[in-house]
Amino acid sequence: MDNLSKSKRSWNMSRIKSSNTSPEIIVRKLLHKLGYRFRLHRKDLPGKPDIVLSKYKTVIEVRGCYWHRHNGCPDATTPKSNTEFWVKKFAGTVKRDKLNLKKITELGWNVIVVWQCETKELSLLTKKIEKELAPLSC
Repeated sequence: MDNLSKSKRSWNMSRIKSSNTSPEIIVRKLLHKLGYRFRLHRKDLPGKPDIVLSKYKTVIEVRGCYWHRHNGCPDATTPKSNTEFWVKKFAGTVKRDKLNLKKITELGWNVIVVWQCETKELSLLTKKIEKELAPLSC
């Protein structure tokens, strides 16, 4: 059973941001430091990707481990109350992610997925991004 009232839970949920999150800002600062220039949330691309590097025809999706269900991540827990609702909600998010990934790759774009937990170790994240973008720089 939820220990918050319906109105308090609604208020809490309304405060969860979908863009300009801390992990997204970390990735943007890192990209800028590495010399990459980008656009944010282009509405003409499926799913309005978080970061768009048009020059490299690449998008970067910064995903929260909890909401987007990062496999094997300890942050991808499921609430103990109202489990059926949460499982359905998470499944919808994962399904939408797959659909948007399919649509954007069909348009010829490369996709890099950065998980929230990966933003905690900047040296590894830097290597990942450079490895993904290096072949496209030629």
